[in-house]
Amino acid sequence: MLKELETVVINTDIPEYDLIKGDIGVIVHLYSKGEAAEVEFVSGEGKIVGIVTIPKENIRQIAPDEIFHVRELHAS
Repeated sequence: MLKELETVVINTDIPEYDLIKGDIGVIVHLYSKGEAAEVEFVSGEGKIVGIVTIPKENIRQIAPDEIFHVRELHAS
């Protein structure tokens, strides 16, 4: 079950925010019994890249055996 302030991974690209499958964000709000979440994405400097409403099927929890990866952010 997803929770507010939980770190999550997106399962799909979101081109309007230059987000790609595998990017990591934090749930800042849950909607409709967890059917969707407001997820905040930040750059390495801590600048907000986007706060996006995402259906629950397009986000998942990070697995304990996964490692973070860094990529360059290109502005849309």
